[in-house]
Amino acid sequence: MSHMIDHPLRQSSANELHARPFPTVAAPARAAFFAYKCADDETGRDEVADRAHLWRLLDMYDVAHPDGEATHFFGQLGSVWVKWECHTEFVSYTAILDDLGNVPFDGSEFDIFPAEWLADLPGLTLSSTSLRIEPDLETESIKGKLSDWFVSESLAVSRVLDNAAVIAGDYRMDGNGHLRFAVFVPPSTGRRRVGRIVQRLNEIEVYKTMSMLGLIRARALSSQLNLIDADMSELVAALADDQISAEDNLHALLRLSAKLEHHSARVAYRFAASKAYSAILAQRIEVLRERQFEGRQTFREFMMRRFDPAMRTVQALDARLQDLIARAIRTGDLLRTRVDVERQGQSQELLTSMNLRADVQLQLQKTVEGLSVVAISYYATGLVLYVLAPVAAMFDLPKGILTACVVPVVVGLVYLALRRIRRHMPR
Repeated sequence: MSHMIDHPLRQSSANELHARPFPTVAAPARAAFFAYKCADDETGRDEVADRAHLWRLLDMYDVAHPDGEATHFFGQLGSVWVKWECHTEFVSYTAILDDLGNVPFDGSEFDIFPAEWLADLPGLTLSSTSLRIEPDLETESIKGKLSDWFVSESLAVSRVLDNAAVIAGDYRMDGNGHLRFAVFVPPSTGRRRVGRIVQRLNEIEVYKTMSMLGLIRARALSSQLNLIDADMSELVAALADDQISAEDNLHALLRLSAKLEHHSARVAYRFAASKAYSAILAQRIEVLRERQFEGRQTFREFMMRRFDPAMRTVQALDARLQDLIARAIRTGDLLRTRVDVERQGQSQELLTSMNLRADVQLQLQKTVEGLSVVAISYYATGLVLYVLAPVAAMFDLPKGILTACVVPVVVGLVYLALRRIRRHMPR
C-alpha cells in the first residue's frame, strides 16, 4: 500500500487523457455530426447552458445524466449512440446509427435530435456533417457512388491507414445544410478503427471551420488597416517636411496607436486560435496517412489548395497589424525626440530672454540707484544746511559757500552708504 500523498490535480489530469474516447462503428452505418458556438462569447461558452441543454435531450429519452461537471458523454438514446463533447469554444454532438437508411444523405440521421430541441441550442451552428459508412472496397463501385454523391470539381478522396478505408468528401453543403462524407471499409477493418476515422473526419471539418473564423475577421480588418496605414504614411511625410509641429503630429499618432491597440485586442485571440486550430487540423490529416485514390486529390491536397491560402491571409494580416504597431512605436519615439528638441530650443530662447530682461533690470537698477543718490543727497543737504545755518551765521559765512562745501561731502556719504547696503543684501 502506497503512503504517498497525491497532488490534488493528479486524478483529473490523468482522466483528461481518456476524456474523449473514440466511438466504435461497424459498417454499414450512418453518422450525424454538428457543432455549435456561442456567437456573443468570443473566447468561451456558457457551460451551464450547454449541460442543461444536454440534460434536456437525455430527459426526452429517459437517459440518466452524467456527472454535473462532465465535459463529455457517450450513451445510447433509443437505438442510436450519441456522443457529446465540450471544447474550449464549441460543443459537438455525434449520432451513430447502425443502418444506411433508405436514401443516401437524405438527412434522416439527424432525426434523433428533435427539431424544437435543435431550435433552442445555446449557440449558433458552426458545422454539420452527414457521414455514410459502407462495407465496400471495390474501386469501380466506389467511383460510381462518388460520381453520384459528390461534386467532382472539389471532391477529395484518399486511401487511409494503410488501405484500411477510403474516405471522400467535397466540402459542399447539400440541400439540408450538411456537408457529406463517405467512408468505405473492408470487413477486415475493426470497429474502433472505423470509429477513429469517423471522428477524425468530423474533427477536420470543425477545426477547419473554427480556423476560418480568423479569415472572416482578417478580411474585415484589412480595410481598416489600409486607412490607418495611409494616415500613418501622411503623418510621417508631414513630419519629414516640417509641415506640422511635432507635438501636433504626436497627438495624431496617439489616436492612430489607440486604434491599432483596439484592433489588436479584438483579433488577438481569434488569430491565435486560428493558428492553433490549423495546426491541429494538419495533425489530424497527417495521422490518416493518406494515399491517392485513382489520381484524385487527397484531403491534404484539398486543404493545401483551398485552406492553406486562407490561413496565410490570417497570418499576413496579423503580421501587418504587428508591423503597424511597431511602426507607430518607432514613429512615436522619433516624434517624442523632436518634441523634446523643440522644447529644449524653447527653453533656451526663454533663458536668453530672461538674461536680457535681467540685464535691462540691472541697468534700470543702476539708474534708479543713481537717481536715489541724487534725491537722498538733495534732502540730506537741506537738512545739513539747516543744522549748520547758525554756525555759518557766527562766522559770517555766505550760504552759497557753505552749500558748495556741504554738497560733495553729503553726496559722497550717501553713495558710500547705498553701496554698503547693496553689498550686504542677499543675492
